[in-house]
Amino acid sequence: MLVNADFSRPASVSPADYRWTASPQGGVERVLLDRVGAEQARATSIVRYAPDSHFPRHAHPGGEEILVLSGTFSDDGGDYPEGWYLRNPPGSSHRPHSAAGAMIFVKLRQMAAAERDRVRIDTRDASRWRHAGGRAECPLFQDGCERVSLLRLAPGLPLLAPAAGGVEVLVLAGALAGGGRLLPQGSWLRQPRGAAAVFIAGGQGATVYLKTGHLADTREAR
Repeated sequence: MLVNADFSRPASVSPADYRWTASPQGGVERVLLDRVGAEQARATSIVRYAPDSHFPRHAHPGGEEILVLSGTFSDDGGDYPEGWYLRNPPGSSHRPHSAAGAMIFVKLRQMAAAERDRVRIDTRDASRWRHAGGRAECPLFQDGCERVSLLRLAPGLPLLAPAAGGVEVLVLAGALAGGGRLLPQGSWLRQPRGAAAVFIAGGQGATVYLKTGHLADTREAR
């Protein structure tokens, strides 16, 4: 299956475009944002767990990155309410589930093979945020291939991100405007390396997930 699979081109999905499809496990649905492969795929998705739903234990040979958008997501390591950021490195395994229901942003098979650390960050912890000039940043992960953070922007401030290695954004609150489009909460955007699009926080400001650098080589998905 190929969904937004040409990483040399811009791609975007707004909430109006969401098409929820069933996963192989009952009670778990997903919106495919990008995907290269069948059920075992390099994929970026929004996944919705109904209450008392689960996946059986499985491995992640290419790693898994998760941001909990709502509800409480759980696995062998514990319970993670809205705002938690998780990285399960290549070769890890778990049994994900949700007692109360949850919605998560998930990236599969996109980590460097050498990544080994298990990451758990509560982005609601105020001590993790750095503030400067109407912006606040919560750093989540950085290596030689990518940089991941949450950003809060005051109204009218631009989203500043290096274009050399590509840019990926999920709007968590508020809205971004740019390129003649309004990107409300829930919108996902991917810009290829070298793209120079400028996006501005809307009238209520914006909070976004931001990943940069990971599209430096669009010939091969990690």
